[in-house]
Amino acid sequence: MGVLETTKVRARTAKATAAPAALDLPLGRILAGDCVEAMRRLPDASVDLVFADPPYNLQLGGDLARPDGSHVDAVTDHWDQFASFRVYDDFTRAWLAQAKRVLKPDGALWVIGSYHNIYRVGAILQDLGFWILNDIVWRKTNPMPNFKGTRFTNAHETLLWASTGEKAKYHFNYRAMKTLNDELQMRSDWTIPICGGQERLKENGHKAHPTQKPEALLYRVLLATTEKGDVVLDPFFGTGTTGAVAKRLGRQWIGCERETAYREVATRRIEKELPLDESALATMQSPRSAPKVAFGALVEAGLIPPGTQVFDKKRRWTATVRADGSLAHEAQTGSIHGLGKDLQGAPSCNGWSFWYFERGGKVVPVDAARQDWLLANED
Repeated sequence: MGVLETTKVRARTAKATAAPAALDLPLGRILAGDCVEAMRRLPDASVDLVFADPPYNLQLGGDLARPDGSHVDAVTDHWDQFASFRVYDDFTRAWLAQAKRVLKPDGALWVIGSYHNIYRVGAILQDLGFWILNDIVWRKTNPMPNFKGTRFTNAHETLLWASTGEKAKYHFNYRAMKTLNDELQMRSDWTIPICGGQERLKENGHKAHPTQKPEALLYRVLLATTEKGDVVLDPFFGTGTTGAVAKRLGRQWIGCERETAYREVATRRIEKELPLDESALATMQSPRSAPKVAFGALVEAGLIPPGTQVFDKKRRWTATVRADGSLAHEAQTGSIHGLGKDLQGAPSCNGWSFWYFERGGKVVPVDAARQDWLLANED
């Protein structure tokens, strides 16, 4: 088994997974211009995963304002403006057709959207022969409020995960997702905060991109449905969240982005990103335990990054945090609870209080990171 210990929904054949020659694919590059034209230059069946965050076609009639009259920094850019639903549908059909062409037979597509566009996108991808595997509800812990009070607060977006056809094989790291979620099956409703704080990229005091997605969202998508070395294509690259997370997780990436400003921000961002080492990229699953906050959520959020060394209070054992939230101590692996139990030979272990790590020059229990997560994600 490779770096990722996975449950495979498909058995990859040599033909399906043979990596194209380096000259065939612009790996690690952002292709300028229209995404449809850029994708047309890519070889058939050359990409393992497409993650797409297309324009939502929000149909905004003008600027948005808060009750106090202040301006709301919303999506009013020209790239999100279409003359009609038919024009939007034609554009959607064109880029989805190219995505299907460049995907390997066992590849998959992720597309994210809001109520403005996701139903139209879903119907078109089904018309093109894609097979929807899941619709994921991304529930935002800190959504933008509805300032006018005329509708419910839009607190979620929808991701569609689809294979290339009804009978097509695809890849799913079931065990890694279960471990990331503290031994419970990962559900189709994901609670992740919107992009903010230091992660939110800004230029001259303003958001570099109005719809920058949180890295935790891409982390989960890529860890769930790709392996180390897989090629991930993002046709709407924006400020490079997909590229940054792909680089961190040891995946290859290709971006398409027509806006020069976004390409420049993305390039600077990805250049600073460091890939995880091999030991931190390994993943696994282990027996059941379920606190209210999964340890994997802290890993996703970067509060305890993969590669962090954790240890018990007396420093008898040291373990390495891996990409899916599992721990590795020499030849032993497990969750924060399971590994702690095994090392002590005890019937159970509360990993939150058993494991410690160094932060800012101080030794703190991993529970301190959990409390930080809870504080940052209060409703």
